[in-house]
Amino acid sequence: MSVASNLAFMLALLAAGVAARRIGLLTPRRRDALTDAAFYLALPALVYSSTYAQPLREVLSVRLVAGVVGALAVGIGLSWLVHRRRSDAAVRSVAVVQSYHANLGFLGLPLVAATFGAGAVEAGKASVILGVGALVHVPATVTILSLVNDADADLASEAVSLLRNPVLVALSAGLASAAVGWAPPAAVATGLSWVAELALPIALLGVGASLVLEGVSIDYPTVGAVTGTKLIAMPLIAFAVFSGLGGDPSTVRAGAVMFAMPTAVSTFVYASALGGDDGLASVNVFATTVASAATLLPVLWLVGP
Repeated sequence: MSVASNLAFMLALLAAGVAARRIGLLTPRRRDALTDAAFYLALPALVYSSTYAQPLREVLSVRLVAGVVGALAVGIGLSWLVHRRRSDAAVRSVAVVQSYHANLGFLGLPLVAATFGAGAVEAGKASVILGVGALVHVPATVTILSLVNDADADLASEAVSLLRNPVLVALSAGLASAAVGWAPPAAVATGLSWVAELALPIALLGVGASLVLEGVSIDYPTVGAVTGTKLIAMPLIAFAVFSGLGGDPSTVRAGAVMFAMPTAVSTFVYASALGGDDGLASVNVFATTVASAATLLPVLWLVGP
């Protein structure tokens, strides 16, 4: 599909998820089952499929890892500067973390794979960005929310959860296969590719069903600042950092697109558990997800295949 077709497909599935929730087809239980299917099956299959057949040096490099860490460090710093004057700690903490914490898994990697091809080097690099991003996103988000809101957080428990993350396990397996030049039997590889193709539609339906605004007041200046930082500043930061580090075109493409993703739904969960404004968190996820259908188009055209 073309860039425009991919984005139209993405928007249609998001809308279908919203509609399915509103008419009662995707109840919270069914939505959670759909999300689990994406997280435990489709995404790991996509991560492994996009990495095992690639030369290791093509998908894993110091520049790529440094680019992810560097882009997130700059993004966290910018997010803090943008929102530091907000007097309410619950609002400030949510605004900061949702300005940099991207939906790299459910939207980023599947969209990169759909745009450039699941077997393309961009998809392999996007899988690495997802893995490294998770290792930075989660500790940074939990730390900021707990410090700003003076909330108790079990960082050790979060670290253990990360080690058990099926996406990180699949990434480790894919990179190990790439390192030794091993590929699964043809039938297994075909089955994995079929499951991997479900990652984007399943994830989009689940994300759409999670977008809820009923009964929530909207702080327009804060939501606007979060949306602008997340969808405009972050991909520009990623483009500049990866380019500045001498990344090749595929690295810059993968990095810019991944960091152009909307705010992760998981930030709502973290905000609710660690004293953040969960109403604002819900609105920011909704706003950045819907707005990303427009902002992703120029990003994909800028760095497109």
